[in-house]
Amino acid sequence: YQRRVHGDTRERSRLRPQPKMPLDHDMLNPPATYEEKLHKLKRLVQKPNSFFMDVRCSGCFQISTVFSHAASVVVCATCNTVLCQPTGGKARLSVGCSFRKKVD
Repeated sequence: YQRRVHGDTRERSRLRPQPKMPLDHDMLNPPATYEEKLHKLKRLVQKPNSFFMDVRCSGCFQISTVFSHAASVVVCATCNTVLCQPTGGKARLSVGCSFRKKVD
């Protein structure tokens, strides 16, 4: 399609097909590794980053339930050992403590 501009014929560039950028994954079914990196509100299905976890004390092996983003120091109820300390985001577990995510 051509258009005359003051006696000059120029090709319309907006009607030409532009080259398309290939996507590295399907937008409706993104891989789990890609979804984890996104902000919690910008995921395909919104989901919080925080969770509850069972923490095993390294001294008495008692299991305590702790929030992953705890804002205060969590101490074992039986032996008064520090289980985790708060940071700016997720709580840092003490050395020797093991954890697992709590299932509903």
